[in-house]
Amino acid sequence: MMTSSRGKHPSPTIAADPRWARIVARDRTADGAFWYSVLTTGVYCRPSCPSRMANPKNVNLHDTLADARATGFRACKRCNPDGPSADTQNAAVIAKACRLIAHSETPPSLMQLANAMAMSASHFHRLFKASTGLTPRAYAAAHRAARVREQLIRSETVTEAIYQSGFNSNGRFYETSTDMLGMTPTRYRAGGASEEIRFAVSQCSLGAILVASSKKGVASILIGDNPEALVREVRDRFPKARLIGGDKNYEASVARVVSLIDAAGRGFDLPLDVRGTAFQQRVWQALRGTTERALTPQTSAA
Repeated sequence: MMTSSRGKHPSPTIAADPRWARIVARDRTADGAFWYSVLTTGVYCRPSCPSRMANPKNVNLHDTLADARATGFRACKRCNPDGPSADTQNAAVIAKACRLIAHSETPPSLMQLANAMAMSASHFHRLFKASTGLTPRAYAAAHRAARVREQLIRSETVTEAIYQSGFNSNGRFYETSTDMLGMTPTRYRAGGASEEIRFAVSQCSLGAILVASSKKGVASILIGDNPEALVREVRDRFPKARLIGGDKNYEASVARVVSLIDAAGRGFDLPLDVRGTAFQQRVWQALRGTTERALTPQTSAA
């Protein structure tokens, strides 16, 4: 254990300690694992502290917060080593905003969300995107799409499902319906009747993920612990579709997209359901456009 008292010079081997490299990298994952104090400024900090980098000759490392406090130094005002980290505080704000979005009948505006979080719209927007990889609008779209899919199954008619999902007009719904469903609302409601749907199962940091696409786009993205359960779920959802698994090209494309999204490593401090919704939507977005066309099965010429 490396500790120091005020005025005592630290060990000259600090720069060789692997923890010093994490301080230089301002590694947020090291927060809570150890602390460090700086002789010349008389403060102690968490590893991710954004302050100007100290000379390692003036630094001591501490295994516990109590050891850092025992130096007699004061807590750094920039990184607040005595309290929750900035990431933890930001995650709480974003989780609160996501709950507000999820429980709103119609998507809240950016200004409404920012006001509820006591932030400026620009700062809230940057923080939300940095934490989730999505804009607030895209996250809200993910929840609305999930609501549409649920209501299409439960409601008596497509029109009822549209209004139950928070759309104010049929026209606005039909502008985005194919993108949300990968098929017409009528076919989705009918269990994928007359549709050919390819699906692939991959792995991500959240567990197993299943992606299913029709010729018109992504029809479903499911996340869970059991791959077989996900396959059963997609079969139950589209009992009248022709489901095709085992397409190596499709599987490779899905795995590549999922891997790229997973590598970004966003939102690990967020609640699991929020992370899952954000991850699904980011995969959905990545599979749109040119990528989505590459995944769509091609029909052979007559």
